[in-house]
Amino acid sequence: MEIGKKQIQINWLGHAGFKIKNNCVIYIDPYRIENDSEKADLILLTHSHYDHCSIEDIEKIAKTGTTIVAPADCQSKIARIKTPLNFEFVEPEMDFSFGDVKVLTLPAYNINKPFHTKEEHLVGYVIKIEDVVIYHAGDTDKIPEMQKITGHKQPETELVLLLPVGGRFTMCSEEAADVAKEIKPNLAIPMHYGSIVGTKKDAEYFKELCEEAGVKAEILEKE
Repeated sequence: MEIGKKQIQINWLGHAGFKIKNNCVIYIDPYRIENDSEKADLILLTHSHYDHCSIEDIEKIAKTGTTIVAPADCQSKIARIKTPLNFEFVEPEMDFSFGDVKVLTLPAYNINKPFHTKEEHLVGYVIKIEDVVIYHAGDTDKIPEMQKITGHKQPETELVLLLPVGGRFTMCSEEAADVAKEIKPNLAIPMHYGSIVGTKKDAEYFKELCEEAGVKAEILEKE
């Protein structure tokens, strides 16, 4: 799909993986992607779990000079990649620029589950390109830090939320819909389903709950 005045492309790659494209090609948590996928300028990883930091998939899209941004728990896995890359290791509440792309990291963690602890300093990403702001929540429950996203809502800006809905390791459909209802983005897109955990029914229920609350939601087809 395309969004914003500059027609920024957002493609769902399955599970929690996305490709965002304008003047540069950005991947987030690529997993089980096609072998002939377009090469990346920037790869953002939320944490080291195999379905988010997949070396096999990163090698499909890495080229000399590709920049990988990731929390420190990914470091030992990334070090195995043979292609000459640029690495940036981040923690929550950091910001940086990549050309015209501005990126802010937010925490991603579980409230009442043991899979992603706050002490691990795992991240989600807020990505600003032109008039579009995209929040990829990472593997997380509904957490207070998500309220900071409301500060990126501007009359001239399109705000897009990419929210996990599969449950067990992350928010379920109801919790993700609650986030969307509170933040009120221009568009909410479900993720983290259809592969390891969660089904399309979870995505459909999320969409239904969002639309009942007046929030536009869209289920993307896997690219």
